[in-house]
Amino acid sequence: MRICFIGGGNMASALIGGLLAGTTEASQLHVVEPDAGARERISQRFGVKTFETADAEALDVDVLVLAVKPQITRQVALGIATQIQRQLVISIAAGIRAGDLARWLGDHRRIVRTMPNTPALIGEGITALLGNAQLSEVDREMADQVLAAVGQTIWVEDESMIDAVTAVSGSGPAYVFYFMEAMHAAAVALGLSEVHARQLTMATFGGASRLAAISEEPPSILRERVTSKGGTTAAALSVMAEREVHKHIADALTAACKRSEELGEEFGRD
Repeated sequence: MRICFIGGGNMASALIGGLLAGTTEASQLHVVEPDAGARERISQRFGVKTFETADAEALDVDVLVLAVKPQITRQVALGIATQIQRQLVISIAAGIRAGDLARWLGDHRRIVRTMPNTPALIGEGITALLGNAQLSEVDREMADQVLAAVGQTIWVEDESMIDAVTAVSGSGPAYVFYFMEAMHAAAVALGLSEVHARQLTMATFGGASRLAAISEEPPSILRERVTSKGGTTAAALSVMAEREVHKHIADALTAACKRSEELGEEFGRD
């Protein structure tokens, strides 16, 4: 499977690294990146062939991955529309709807819209993929193979679900980092050193996440098992309940989902 990445940023680099760690050879990968410095870094790091522009040679591939910023996706798509024929097109541009991308590419229909997240940078991501009725099973397998190089994958059947995915896993790492930030600051305020506060916070999040991932029980049961009546955990959770933290988290995700919908409208305007 020959793949061309248009855009050589962090997510593209993560995917390239993940693919090369598997069975993909460097000779099968092309990268189109207009910035000379970025092209040099990609070439030196991965040994793949790089291009300044998306010419016929660069696009002579089976799969095209659009890995550019959402704000310039329309411009890029219009620029390559006449050269897109048989390629499967995978978009990792947040907020760009599959229908809009298909229109910009000259009514091209072999399109997969995806929503990865930043843990993909260390091979621990999760990506939601959305295809259309025109995709073959082979197309789905190829798209899955590309995104599985950086973590888990799920397929959704309704594009509106991509907005929900964006709110949960796309933006989700920021929520975790936000809680880590608050927990670290509170630990320091309680008298712990910066070093110990960081170590305790990171190990707690990492360990709890791994425990939840391998457990057959839901997080609510795991939480209850840590919470003794009248104990320290109960005191902390009581404050969170009084402050309606659960509700505020739900409100935050709803706001993220709504903003994702709005961005889809904004980016999709011709």
